[in-house]
Amino acid sequence: GGWLNGVWGAVGFLQVLLWTGMTKLDPSLFESARIDGAGWFTEFTRITVPLLRNEIGVCLTVTVIAALAAFDIVYVTTAGGPGHSTAVPGIQIYIMAFTEQRIGPASALAVVLMLLVLVVILPIQRLNREAT
Repeated sequence: GGWLNGVWGAVGFLQVLLWTGMTKLDPSLFESARIDGAGWFTEFTRITVPLLRNEIGVCLTVTVIAALAAFDIVYVTTAGGPGHSTAVPGIQIYIMAFTEQRIGPASALAVVLMLLVLVVILPIQRLNREAT
């Protein structure tokens, strides 16, 4: 769908962000875990993920915003079609406001979209803050 364009466009940034976070991990933590008998899954879930919590939070935030705000590439390539198969909220807001001249409902939908982003992003940010 259209949301995939927004997510795919951010993949390079997300990869660099996670790679940078992984370079700060202390190798001695993994060596100690291996000495204690930890496998790769335990290392990943008990060391890597907790230490990358901030980076993962930023990645989730960027991905959600990119997925919900993907308008430009969808509009230029398919304009939400065929049918409405690639329609994203931004396309629907645009159609309502500028094609159908229904400014009020389009504005209401834009506010709902903003609230949806806040409902998704604020818990992620709160979890990030609690982890630090």
